[in-house]
Amino acid sequence: MPLKWVFHWQPNAGTTVNSQMINEVSQCVESINGVKEGRWKATLTFYKPMFRDQAVPAEYPRDFLGISLPEQPNRYYFIIRSQKIVLEADSSIQMIMEKLQSYKSRVSLTFEGFQYQLGDFQLRVGKVAPSASENLRGIVFEVEYLPLSSMEKSRQILDGFVEIWQEAMSKRSLPGHFMHIEPNFAEFGLSDHYTSQHTAVQYATVMAQLISAVQTAQGVRN
Repeated sequence: MPLKWVFHWQPNAGTTVNSQMINEVSQCVESINGVKEGRWKATLTFYKPMFRDQAVPAEYPRDFLGISLPEQPNRYYFIIRSQKIVLEADSSIQMIMEKLQSYKSRVSLTFEGFQYQLGDFQLRVGKVAPSASENLRGIVFEVEYLPLSSMEKSRQILDGFVEIWQEAMSKRSLPGHFMHIEPNFAEFGLSDHYTSQHTAVQYATVMAQLISAVQTAQGVRN
């Protein structure tokens, strides 16, 4: 499948994300001739165990992430970051988990926004908010290069595109910047050939960065 890089918005110290900033990012995509194609949505859920005995056996993960992706509506992905494990399952696994009641959803984040086409690239801009809430927690930006699935072969092309993108964004004078932190995919047993599991691991990394940013901002306010 096409290779994808996932970016998250890193606000400047003392600033927070708002809807106007998301509009500015969308306008920036359109300013470099991105053509709006429609909406997209992904949901990431943080699961915790529901064992009656608090002494959870070591072989059970104490928490993990689950994510549904718009490009794979019939699949569901689990990421156990502590053990560097990523798994792909049928989307019905969510109902099975609910019936088993071994793990419970603690927090869900929705990534939602617009999708754009720009030559060989597909771009997505979205807000990050807790499910059933309008409280913004961040902005996510996806760059997908459609012709290739090799990460190594695509790297130079994506670097070039991101350079153009960052230059366009710099003209907006927004209080922050987009960051791309590439996980060590090999630690998760993933190869150079890009798959949806790579995307799931990137979103898990983005969630960790968003949590860190929120905690840092709270520390500054305190």
